[in-house]
Amino acid sequence: MRNLYYIAIEGPIGVGKTSLAKLMSIRLGARLVLEEFEENPFLPDFYIDPERYGFQTQLFFLLQRYRQQQELRQVDMFQNLLVTDYMFVKDRLFASLNLNEKEMHLYDTVANLLERNVIKPDLVIYLQANTNTLMKNISSRGRDMEKDIAFDYIDALNQVYTEYFFRYQDTPLVIINTSNIDFVNNSKDLDEVINYIRQPISGTKFFNPLSG
Repeated sequence: MRNLYYIAIEGPIGVGKTSLAKLMSIRLGARLVLEEFEENPFLPDFYIDPERYGFQTQLFFLLQRYRQQQELRQVDMFQNLLVTDYMFVKDRLFASLNLNEKEMHLYDTVANLLERNVIKPDLVIYLQANTNTLMKNISSRGRDMEKDIAFDYIDALNQVYTEYFFRYQDTPLVIINTSNIDFVNNSKDLDEVINYIRQPISGTKFFNPLSG
């Protein structure tokens, strides 16, 4: 594989980030780092009352993800491939949707200080899906804390992700529309993704499966 040490997989809730990260880490023999959303004590309350619990939820995630990022700096990333199911910036995307103006100003003050010490991925994979598909996936995985997530919230989040990655230029980016691929149940689709990212990638590329 080319000089690729750190792959981050991103996309809205329910799009399949963790599933792809796990499969890729096994296939590539990579170290796997997953988002620890279950540890956030405010998250279940946030899904019920986002206006009341938004700031606490976002601040916890911000500091938690920063701690994880700092742990990444303690290992020699050049010794092994690393795959994660999130980017540090994802917290800001959620915050922009969940916080009011005053909360966002305070959040930005903290986040701007922390972002200076965060490692950028060598490659970002952005998974897309329409909102109906996301809601179906969320329902089918049956997480208790997600049972009250509103369609409008996921739809707005999906739009935030679309707008962010439309302008994204920080690292090489591969965009995959998951409506055209099933890397969980079809090993050939997974093979195509892995073979694709083994090649040199610059700028933004749209992955189209040969079997599609």
